[in-house]
Amino acid sequence: MSLFFSSRERRNVFPEPPIPRPTRSLTFNKVNLAQTETSLQKVAVWSAVDLIASLVATLPIDVYEGTGQSRRELDPPKVLQDPSGEGYGLSDWVYQYMMSLLLRGNTNGRVGDRDRLGNPTQIVLFHPDEVQGYRDLKTGLPQWRVCGEKVPADEMWHQRAYTVPGRLQGLSPVAHHATTIGLGIAAARFGRQWFEDGAHPSGMLTNEQALKPEQARTAKERFMAALRGNREPVVLGQGWKFQAIQVAPEESQFLETQKYTAAECARIYGPGVPEILGYETGGSMTYANVEQRSLDLLTYSLDRWLVRTERMFTTLLPAGQYVKINRAALARTDLLTRFKAHALALQNKWAVPNEIRELEDQAPVKWGDEPVADTAPKVRVGE
Repeated sequence: MSLFFSSRERRNVFPEPPIPRPTRSLTFNKVNLAQTETSLQKVAVWSAVDLIASLVATLPIDVYEGTGQSRRELDPPKVLQDPSGEGYGLSDWVYQYMMSLLLRGNTNGRVGDRDRLGNPTQIVLFHPDEVQGYRDLKTGLPQWRVCGEKVPADEMWHQRAYTVPGRLQGLSPVAHHATTIGLGIAAARFGRQWFEDGAHPSGMLTNEQALKPEQARTAKERFMAALRGNREPVVLGQGWKFQAIQVAPEESQFLETQKYTAAECARIYGPGVPEILGYETGGSMTYANVEQRSLDLLTYSLDRWLVRTERMFTTLLPAGQYVKINRAALARTDLLTRFKAHALALQNKWAVPNEIRELEDQAPVKWGDEPVADTAPKVRVGE
């Protein structure tokens, strides 16, 4: 069982044979990366994946028909209310969908039901490690197996990321950067062993007189026996001297190595991710640039996943309908800037008062469905 998929993913509607174990293991500095859950030992990877998956799963999703003045909002169909049909809702399903894409490069599910037009109304997601996909050598058509059992191609639902020509399944971003992640995990283990076991002796026990190997070994054993299990001082005889060796953490370069690999692991998932998570990348996050960092995260890292999700859901809808994810929640500014933007929208008749009030979580008013009068106070950008 994976670390990031709970037992809820074990569906009763499909057979559940045991998951086959990998036959080969890829290692970097003795760090096992046969399953990419190993990478979750790096907090940076988990934090980046959880950040993107959570944001995509929690943003509002709207369904529209038409464009321009003829565009109108529609009630979301069943597949956008509870895609799995199990009662967990849309956010839970989208989170699973994103976690599979971000950690495996693929999301697979089985279509459990369709509407009269043939559009899926229920998609039950598989654990990505249960699915094997390949192309038939004769026909070139996709072939799918789940836990070793063949699944008809028309019942298999597949989305992929990080695609490569000629390959049916997408590639995992974690696998691409396994060397970097392996270095980070190895550095963590090295640091723990350094300060627990010691990469160098913790001290020197010396004597001014020449000692035979047997005498030195006996002296060491007696000295260690005196130290174990108590905190009492050690009394040394004539000629003996003990000197502790202190190793500063910064001298081992462990902390610097950790800082570097954590930021690099987070950057796998796009620019702006390590900065939002607080990893040092040569700059600082202050109140003045928090808004810009959020916009950078949306523009350069998150928006591609939002667009991908919009297109994925659009394919599940009847022709002419499409999905838009509301990005406004990610671009919220400070109170004064937001109110100035509202004033400009009202002044130029881009919005009506009730639309602004809805954005601010306020109840509508009777007079709020009409544009404001031209006598409203003028607000200029920069004031």
